[in-house]
Amino acid sequence: MENSLDTSGREEGGDTVSQRDRVVTEEEWMKKWQLRNIGFHNEQGHLLLKKYLDIFLNGRSGLKIFFPLCGKAVEMKWLADMGHHIVGVEISETALKEFFTDQNLSYSEETVPGIPGAKLMKNTSENISLYCCSIYDFTSSVAGKFDAIWDRGSLVAINPRDRERYANLMISLMNKGCRYLLVTVSYDPSKHTGPPFYVPESEVKKLFGQCCDIRLLEKIDGFTERHRAWGLDYFWEVMYMLLLK
Repeated sequence: MENSLDTSGREEGGDTVSQRDRVVTEEEWMKKWQLRNIGFHNEQGHLLLKKYLDIFLNGRSGLKIFFPLCGKAVEMKWLADMGHHIVGVEISETALKEFFTDQNLSYSEETVPGIPGAKLMKNTSENISLYCCSIYDFTSSVAGKFDAIWDRGSLVAINPRDRERYANLMISLMNKGCRYLLVTVSYDPSKHTGPPFYVPESEVKKLFGQCCDIRLLEKIDGFTERHRAWGLDYFWEVMYMLLLK
């Protein structure tokens, strides 16, 4: 792995004991959207994606880009307007409907063969396809593999005990040449139970290192008053790029 992470002089040596057994149910996530407890949503789009867009796209056009746990991420419309095809997965139907409303896009709904209860919501130009289902019901047999993955707020949102399952799913969705931008967060996990969950560099390496080359692109200070209210005194966002070996 290129580079190494040093936050406040050290990385907390995988000290996630306080978070290891934390479980957030799908019902709780849906309730967050219903109650507007969505401080994780970024209305302006992520600065690091904009900064590293050229690396992400790598001169390619018409990419198939995956957004795991997409919520109503504004970057989906932004990248679709550049001519890319966007596929997202989100358990909250509220979030997906709000995406289309917020972006002033008309859409259709259809069932998804092989995933009971799932919905596929597509805009009329069909370059944005959003699946309302559990991320773990989504496989390459549903929508194929991807040329790029933007993972901001997904790995850090899933329950820590499910990380290996999640990482294996993401790897299985990567086309050869896929560029996977992963954003994790770093803070003192003894002071906040999550989500978002603290994911140290060692965990990223453990989850993806066997199949992927991992490059640390940048870490930025993401500390806000919201994090202070959680009892934290620092909060870093850390972006990696993953490439299949």
